[in-house]
Amino acid sequence: MAAPYIHPSAIVDEGVNLGEDTRVWHFVHVTAGARVGKRCSLGQNVFVGKGVSLGDGVKVQNNVSIYEGVDVCDDVFLGPSCVFTNVNNPRAFIERKNEYKKTRIGRGASVGANATIVCGHDLGEYAFVGAGAVVTKTVPAYGLVVGNPARLIGWMCRCGVRLGKEATPTCAACGERYKIDGTVCERLQR
Repeated sequence: MAAPYIHPSAIVDEGVNLGEDTRVWHFVHVTAGARVGKRCSLGQNVFVGKGVSLGDGVKVQNNVSIYEGVDVCDDVFLGPSCVFTNVNNPRAFIERKNEYKKTRIGRGASVGANATIVCGHDLGEYAFVGAGAVVTKTVPAYGLVVGNPARLIGWMCRCGVRLGKEATPTCAACGERYKIDGTVCERLQR
């Protein structure tokens, strides 16, 4: 594995842990205390706040700010200009840093362009948030959500293909099998 690549216009503060093969592109700022895993890509104009943890293989597209309180697991895709909040009721003249709410983005999840994840609402593993959605509730594993506010409209395979509506669908692309029971979707072992 190779050392991380940091574009000359990027700022990576002292005390940042950058994993091998990670690429930090134009005008990125990674603040002290952040952890960025191996094989990550931070696109142009990304901000990674204090205490944020990005797992291995995370792809962050352009113009994304990941603030303190957000924990991103391995293999997550964050689409261009998606938004994370960390306080529910911000005011410029009232400091609420002690009210930050945690948000966890599960392994393999995808967040579409311009989507907003309101703090305190986790995304389950391999969840899929459609472009422009506003997430105001926790999204279950493999859940497909769209709209404002985001609503569950189906299920996604680990490979990113929408699953059928039957109780035990098989992915048309990769053959993975799942069991769906109400608002729970589980991958079946082969």
